[in-house]
Amino acid sequence: MKIGKLAQTAGTTVETIRFYEHEGLLPAPARSSGNYRLYASQHLERLAFIRHCRSLDMTLNEIRSLLRLKDAPHEDCGEVNVLLEGHIRHVARRIQELMALERDLKQLRSQCGLSREAKDCGILEGLTKTAHQTPQLLGEE
Repeated sequence: MKIGKLAQTAGTTVETIRFYEHEGLLPAPARSSGNYRLYASQHLERLAFIRHCRSLDMTLNEIRSLLRLKDAPHEDCGEVNVLLEGHIRHVARRIQELMALERDLKQLRSQCGLSREAKDCGILEGLTKTAHQTPQLLGEE
């Protein structure tokens, strides 16, 4: 199948497929006499695997490691477990960060509950105050 058909079947874009090829996640396909890329069912399966891993917020390096192990079916899968444990820790940290972000946004939202002129908006004032403090917190001047 040509790249457009693969993209349509996989529910992705041609650019995404080319990107995964460039990153070495998808093997280069055969070419037609007209130099069109010709993909096989293995490409579709691999693309589905990559997209599923991406939906789990895995990095390209994590996916690359998983694919390397997937391509060596007789290897020990201990590395897969280690990789997944690390990713679970990353997700837990990210959840904590997002919960802190939600608290900060709710606190900011509570500063202005009524419609008023922008010059009197507590949210804009809070964002401005925080913006002025941030460079000092980062050690910038």
